[in-house]
Amino acid sequence: MKKYYEKDERIKYKFLGENKGIAGNTNAAIEMATGDYIALLDHDDILADYALYEVVYAINKFPNSEFLYSDEDKIDENDNRYDAYFKPDFAPDTLRCQNYICHFSIFKKELMEKLNGFKADYDGAQDYDIFFRMSETAKPENITHIPKILYHWRVHSQSTAKLNSHAKNYAFEAGKKAIEDHLKRVGLDGEVKEGCIEGIYRVDYKVKGNPKVSIVIPNKDGKDILKVCIDSILEKTTYENYEIIVVENNSDSEEIFEYYKELIKNEKIRVVNYNTGKEINSEEEASLEYTNNNRIKVKPGFNYSAVINFGTRNSNGEYVVQLNNDTELITSNWLELMLGFCQRDDVGAVGAKLYFPDETIQHAGIIVGIGGIAGNRFKSIPKDGHGYFAKESMIENLSAVTGACLFAKKRIYEEVGWMDEDLAVAFNDVDFCMKIREKGYLVVYNPFVEFWHYESKSRGQENTPEKIKRFQGEICRFEQRWPEILDSGDPYYNINLSLDTEVYHMKNIKVNYYGEEEIKRKKRK
Repeated sequence: MKKYYEKDERIKYKFLGENKGIAGNTNAAIEMATGDYIALLDHDDILADYALYEVVYAINKFPNSEFLYSDEDKIDENDNRYDAYFKPDFAPDTLRCQNYICHFSIFKKELMEKLNGFKADYDGAQDYDIFFRMSETAKPENITHIPKILYHWRVHSQSTAKLNSHAKNYAFEAGKKAIEDHLKRVGLDGEVKEGCIEGIYRVDYKVKGNPKVSIVIPNKDGKDILKVCIDSILEKTTYENYEIIVVENNSDSEEIFEYYKELIKNEKIRVVNYNTGKEINSEEEASLEYTNNNRIKVKPGFNYSAVINFGTRNSNGEYVVQLNNDTELITSNWLELMLGFCQRDDVGAVGAKLYFPDETIQHAGIIVGIGGIAGNRFKSIPKDGHGYFAKESMIENLSAVTGACLFAKKRIYEEVGWMDEDLAVAFNDVDFCMKIREKGYLVVYNPFVEFWHYESKSRGQENTPEKIKRFQGEICRFEQRWPEILDSGDPYYNINLSLDTEVYHMKNIKVNYYGEEEIKRKKRK
């Protein structure tokens, strides 16, 4: 140490005479600091040569930055780099389930002074605790993510960088305590549990009161498909205060109307006819509606947005679930899990994890930009497998979730101007979520709510000239409405990740280490 600090005045050294623990030692170092910003780095990290340049570059570009963090990777004892973690921009629910910010983090000195340094009660997760306290103090727009790898986490036998290592179990317990105390400070009643792997947590929020939930299910024909969906809800759902609203949409078969006659005998189920605008309250009305449907096509074709809007307007619940008729419930306490999130003032919508019948993932959240417009994350990976940093199994904030199972406050629909009926089939759920986020609300993906999804069984595929033309028009409408996120990238994804795949593959980017990435972006016509 003497060799270093005697040769370079920028290096300061103080012998404390005792081990004050991680928090105490770090606080002593902060007291010696004279910089405008204070950067944290672990003793088993390697700082990239260009790291401080990038930090100052970002501060100059975003002068209101109070806190900054970067991407990372790991480096082994043979200097092999791997496990690049390209992180999202600041996401509070993601942080509550994983310390994704991790080591190299930069605080404005005034902010650090407000936080009064580190607390010994959280040694082992002292940075996790201070990140939470930072998020309670700094404005979200003043938290800056630098999407570049600015440090390398060295992996060795005693490092927590080794997943499933038991070298520092105390750190995981300290992390759980950090989350619990953070929730108390911000007034949230949540239970913190272990996640799918070490270092990942799960937060379930307690339901307040007994609000009614309306489950809106669009349907055309397909009695057997709808029956699987409804039977699974009736048999498995543990939350009792709900109603099911089946929105009949241009069915042709007499069989489905016979089934409606059975459904309306259940006090929890209502059937409303989008085609005629009427509710079916009796067997006689069901027969009449069948006749009317086949005699006149008042609203021919399929417009998912219009059907959902109609069903929502006819609902009695304080909360609404959009649910496809070709789904089958797996999770019995699904409404409690989604309601706990959606009752928060800052949450606008909650989505679920859906599986194909072959036990692969159909939906684990949506990334805007994948495939050109938007795509489901981790599509077709094994149901019980793990993708990129186990994100498919972690509660996260995302830009969008699928309308195949989307839980929202009913008042949100009116607040954002309802679902866009000019987006009849494609991207209406993504657009709806984008409008929710535009109003300042969060969208949450909760993988602990699970469904089977027999995708497009009732609607069919986009394989006719008319459907293809409509689909192309919806692409253009989405591009015109949301050009900024399509050009700059989804804030809950990362510009270093490919838009050509749903499974978080790194794309080839040449970096010259002086702040300018050599990326040629395609400009939309």
